[in-house]
Amino acid sequence: MTPTLCDPDRSRIVETARAWLGTPYRHQASRRGVGCDCLGFLRGVWLEVYGVELERPPPYTPDWSEFNGRERLLEAGLRLLPRVPVPQARPADALLFRMRRGAAAKHLGLLSAPDRFLHAYSTLGVVESPFDPGWRRRVIAAFRLPPPS
Repeated sequence: MTPTLCDPDRSRIVETARAWLGTPYRHQASRRGVGCDCLGFLRGVWLEVYGVELERPPPYTPDWSEFNGRERLLEAGLRLLPRVPVPQARPADALLFRMRRGAAAKHLGLLSAPDRFLHAYSTLGVVESPFDPGWRRRVIAAFRLPPPS
């Protein structure tokens, strides 16, 4: 991974995401300072950086995909953004996590530094966490956000 944010476009994405720190967790919400879940966090950052929504997701429950195993977030990521090998992920790349073996991947975050990432955590809201081995082993995909125009 690149050790620093040398690209000003990538820095802009990370700084926009950091402005969401402290936003409370709210299922299906996507408003900075008001509430968001992990998908809403990335949707909101995207909207602030790019000015348009990439794709509006259908309504979903907190336990979506747990029972049918469909990889909806992975499918959407592959459809909408370029995938990068996880070891080559850089700050401002989106990360997709599988929280339990055998379950669908359904947690998202944004790499903020080589060793940190931002995400909306159900009990804490938007936080910046260490990207430690416990989190790294759960990542199943990384996606590159385009440079803002």
